[in-house]
Amino acid sequence: MAKIEFISKLKDFFTSSQSVKILSFVGFTVLMTTVISSQNFFFQNIIENGISKRDIIAQKTLIVEDVKRTELRRKEVAQKVEPIMAPAEDEFIKNNLQTLQTSVMQIRRKDVGDDIKKEELGILFDLSDNSQRSFIINFLLKADDNILHEVFDKSSVTLANILQAGITEKDYEKDNIDSIILNNMVSNVSKRQVSVIKALLEQVIVPNLVVDEFATEIARKNAQNAVKPYEVVFQKGDKILFKGEGPVSRLKRDALRQAGYNVYELNWKGLLAIYFIVFVGTSLFLGYMKFFEKDYLEPRSLSLIAFLTILLAFIGVVLPTGFSPYVLPIPAFLILASIFTKPRIALIVSILLLSVMSVGYQYSLQYVVALTLLSMFSIVVISQIRYAERVDIIKTGFNIGLAGLVIVLAIYILEKCLIEVDSVLIVKDCTFILLNGIISAVVATGLLPLFESTFKIITPYGLAELGDHNQKLLKRLQMDAPGTYHHSLMVSNLCEAAAEAIGADPILARVGALYHDIGKLKRPLFFVENQSYFMIENPHNKFTPRISKMIITAHPKDGIEIAKEYRLPQVIQNFILQHHGEGLASYFYNQAVKEEGLENVKEEQFRYTGPKPNTKETAILMIADAVESAVRSLKNPTPEEIEAMVDKIIVERLNDGQLSDSPLTLKDIKIIASTFSRILRGMQHNRIKYQENIAAEFQKDKINMPSKLLDADLENKIKQLEGEKSPKTNDSDGDKNA
Repeated sequence: MAKIEFISKLKDFFTSSQSVKILSFVGFTVLMTTVISSQNFFFQNIIENGISKRDIIAQKTLIVEDVKRTELRRKEVAQKVEPIMAPAEDEFIKNNLQTLQTSVMQIRRKDVGDDIKKEELGILFDLSDNSQRSFIINFLLKADDNILHEVFDKSSVTLANILQAGITEKDYEKDNIDSIILNNMVSNVSKRQVSVIKALLEQVIVPNLVVDEFATEIARKNAQNAVKPYEVVFQKGDKILFKGEGPVSRLKRDALRQAGYNVYELNWKGLLAIYFIVFVGTSLFLGYMKFFEKDYLEPRSLSLIAFLTILLAFIGVVLPTGFSPYVLPIPAFLILASIFTKPRIALIVSILLLSVMSVGYQYSLQYVVALTLLSMFSIVVISQIRYAERVDIIKTGFNIGLAGLVIVLAIYILEKCLIEVDSVLIVKDCTFILLNGIISAVVATGLLPLFESTFKIITPYGLAELGDHNQKLLKRLQMDAPGTYHHSLMVSNLCEAAAEAIGADPILARVGALYHDIGKLKRPLFFVENQSYFMIENPHNKFTPRISKMIITAHPKDGIEIAKEYRLPQVIQNFILQHHGEGLASYFYNQAVKEEGLENVKEEQFRYTGPKPNTKETAILMIADAVESAVRSLKNPTPEEIEAMVDKIIVERLNDGQLSDSPLTLKDIKIIASTFSRILRGMQHNRIKYQENIAAEFQKDKINMPSKLLDADLENKIKQLEGEKSPKTNDSDGDKNA
């Protein structure tokens, strides 16, 4: 007994709504993690602990870059690139020489003893050779002013020559300043002047060339890029790996990758990390849906999104290693997800999925950026689809392909400004992304009916097909209940116009209205609009009001049975169930009150079973259904009478609480009333009364008609009518029908 009770509790737990949601969440995240990480398990069948477990033979010729040798060669080339020097501020050095010369002249002019002057000059000139130092000081102190100025001028010119040639840190460190000065010395300089000039310049010369780090780095990068990769060729039939070979080198791993093997080993920590990323991404998506898209937080929409997500992730797994991710059918994913849900939902899913896939499949930043930008553009153009024809999707796919081409080309142009990029790769990726958009659109168009049938979600294209008057059920309605069919046509026109006016779904409103009364097919002769067509007496005259009420109010339920028989989607079944809400069958209620007395009749007994309309489209249908029937009952109504009837119907539904569950606002209701009045005025327009003897009447007025206004063809028609006229055809049935 305890065991049975435990099993029962366990069953209740797993079948409860909350448990199903939790299990679905866990199941999806585990399955998604398995798909993403599955590519990383293949390598473990080939290599274990770095040792090859079997022979691997190349099935095609493989050209593999030896990355290790290439990188080593590139480093060597980069190190040999001499630093690029940039000139520093030369004026600072020239000013120092000028200051030194001015100081010498000031010391010479001082009214002090020679010993003091020599001491001050000795401070200015730091010379290690004492004999040379004494000579320089004496020359600067005793030389004639003209000779001294000549030395100063020659030292300035020499300094200018030196600075123009440039002095680097290395030149300065090698202590070869003397040779630099001598090599740049002006001509016609005596030995005595040479020594003085050298002494002057040695005090002020510093390096005027510094390393331009940025230019040097660019030069080294260019030198590295100029190095051709070292390539190793594995011919078809060559062994890539030998059994027992190890450790497997980087070159062999790259060869395996080209051969179609995945070379990433994933342990349990890696699996846990991928699961965590999938968990976070799924949680973010569900959080977005909960706060912003509650209408689509239901099993069918979520199942479709989950299926598309796993399918795209699986395509990423089976994509050959090294193949461009630009072939991933992300545009097809976006088109399908947008049509079945919303473009915004599709965008959120695609960004989250790209984030997870970029980590799991090690996509480079270029692919992630390009595909993310393309997803954003795709959502914009997809949202502009009007669903008039399926070819619109193909046009959208072409636009997506062109946008992808521009994005990829722009990224490659930017890359080419920095590094060398293979032109063949650019052409290949641009072709892939262009064809991807077009082919994705074709695939999405083909998959739409399949997904509609599988997930029981109706799309605008499915609605358009249901709205075709050649549909079997609509043809049956037209033949078996023509009055109901005509009524449905009028109501569908009203619903479509009103839905478009308030921003609801006009296609859904129109198609739902076409099918809302299909329940009348079960007993078409019990509804007044069909009785006049078949010219029969009202059968309700033979029944009590209660029986008649049961027959009339059963048509929504009968409609659901027929809808299920013809496999109409749930969204259309909602129109069938909700178009009367919990409204009162007032005609039979009033009859029952007259026959049985008010105290013996309750309103609840004469109400429809509901439910009330809970969407804008079904609420519009409720109003349109009542309004069309009421206005049709009026004889030659004026515009004011039509408007008054529309307002009366809406107020009755509001006061009865039939619109309390719908999201219609007062502004929406006002627009709906105005739209209905405008369209019904057009439906109820007055017609011209045609004359029975049009030929005779026209001939009577012909005398006063200018000849140029009389059309020759029309005159011939009149003569033909006069010739065919006979007593046998003098029948007014045709006129009455007109």
